[in-house]
Amino acid sequence: MNQMGKIVAMIALGTSALVIGLGALRQTHAQEAKEPYPSMATLDQYLMDRNAEIAMARSAAPEAISRDADVLVLGRHGYETAVKGKNDFVCVVERGWMGPFDGEFAANFWNPKLRGPLCFNPPAARSILPMTYKRTEMVLAGQSKAQIIEGIKTFIKQKLPPLEPGAMSYMMSKEQYLSDDGHHHWIAHLMIYTPLADSAAWGADLPHSPVMLNPQFHGDPEPIDVFMIPVGRWSDGTTDPVEY
Repeated sequence: MNQMGKIVAMIALGTSALVIGLGALRQTHAQEAKEPYPSMATLDQYLMDRNAEIAMARSAAPEAISRDADVLVLGRHGYETAVKGKNDFVCVVERGWMGPFDGEFAANFWNPKLRGPLCFNPPAARSILPMTYKRTEMVLAGQSKAQIIEGIKTFIKQKLPPLEPGAMSYMMSKEQYLSDDGHHHWIAHLMIYTPLADSAAWGADLPHSPVMLNPQFHGDPEPIDVFMIPVGRWSDGTTDPVEY
């Protein structure tokens, strides 16, 4: 797998054997190493200074877009509107629980350090952002991963608006922190949301193609794919070199 493939794989346990004695101790150590964040931390660790969160959220997109966007911040009872905009874009800093439920990146699901600034365009604000609200609501209610998955399935059937054509978001912030493995800033990119699709339809993940597919992982209930396109510069206009 090339370097870009390894990075993409980042964006996304257990054992059935019963052992005793030293074997059980070794298993416990291995589990801890594999799951550095096995459960939710205290809520305060996920919260930010309000003004700092507003600035980070706006850094997801170029200033010409984010200055007129709604800005959300995470409070003790969920996301709330800190700034009311006028262009129908919505900027928000997502936490680790918006990541996959399984796969390699799932180890960061409860990581309190993760910060993912996004700026949704109007179609995505109407049809993708509701999942951010819902997942966060269930997390703050103390639900387990299994309960969240089932809750999302019900939400999709009963309340989630259909995915709108043209739904996309900007993720161009230098401030993003997406993992502990040294690639926490990753790359500046756009995300295009589609119904589940074959990556070949976009020419994604092929040598020298700028398009990557962040696939739906087994166990993730949302019926969408996210195609990612590096843009080569951060939201402030400085260069973000990308190697394909």
